[in-house]
Amino acid sequence: MNINMDFSKRLVIDTGKQEWQASPSPSVLRKPLAREAAESGHATSVVKYQAGASFNSHQHPRGEEILVLEGVFSDEHGNYPAGTYLRNPPGTSHAPFSKPGCVLLVKLCQFQFSDQTQLKIDTRKQPWQPGIGGLQVMSLHNHGHERTALVKWPPGEVFQPHTHFGGEELFVLSGTFRDEHGQYPKGTWVRSPHLSSHHPFVEEETIIWVKTGHLPAAT
Repeated sequence: MNINMDFSKRLVIDTGKQEWQASPSPSVLRKPLAREAAESGHATSVVKYQAGASFNSHQHPRGEEILVLEGVFSDEHGNYPAGTYLRNPPGTSHAPFSKPGCVLLVKLCQFQFSDQTQLKIDTRKQPWQPGIGGLQVMSLHNHGHERTALVKWPPGEVFQPHTHFGGEELFVLSGTFRDEHGQYPKGTWVRSPHLSSHHPFVEEETIIWVKTGHLPAAT
């Protein structure tokens, strides 16, 4: 099952309008954004654990990256409330569950082979740093050309036009992100290809999760 694996195309998906789909666990649902194969390989999804849901212990052959969007996600190593950013590199394993239920942004099998960093960051407790213009930035992870961060946009902020070397992937966490191509409310996932460009702005305070420099030049 190949879904949205052509990295030369720009994609915009409002996940709030997607229907939940079944997963191998009856108490875990998901909204696929990009997927290489049915249950293996490259995958980006929004995943919902219903209250009391659990998954069997499993390994991460090419890494797992998670942003907790709602609720509390847990495994045998701890509890991770909304706002937690997790990176589990290749070779790690866990048995995840959620007592109250949770919603996650999950990226599987997308680590660079040289990236062995494991992270557990509660972004609610991390300080914002000044960025370009009125932006505030919270760096989450850097490896090679790859950069991952949260970015807070103040009301009325207009950013300079720019080109995405290695592409850009973003998920709108609050507010509405905008550019010359359209507007993207909370829950929207946008993937822009290598050497694409845009001129982004906002009208209200907006927070996005953004990753750059990680996409291939072509499929």
